[in-house]
Amino acid sequence: MRAHVVPIGNSKGIRIPRAVLDLCHIRHAVNLEVQGQTIILRPVTRRPRAGWETALKKMHAEGHDRLLINDRIDLDLGSWEW
Repeated sequence: MRAHVVPIGNSKGIRIPRAVLDLCHIRHAVNLEVQGQTIILRPVTRRPRAGWETALKKMHAEGHDRLLINDRIDLDLGSWEW
């Protein structure tokens, strides 16, 4: 399959047909790797912050979301300048 390189702002890119994206399970992002003169795209299957909302709600319910250091510590330092 041939794809044309097109300008995208100050960069260039290619349009990947929807069928190819579906076939490769590419949804949100890809990992891009260069080997010699070959560009390899792999789908990112893991979302970095997936599950954080549930985990943070659990932390709050269990009281594990308190500050470890008093947030006034910087204000108490007389030599601090903005």
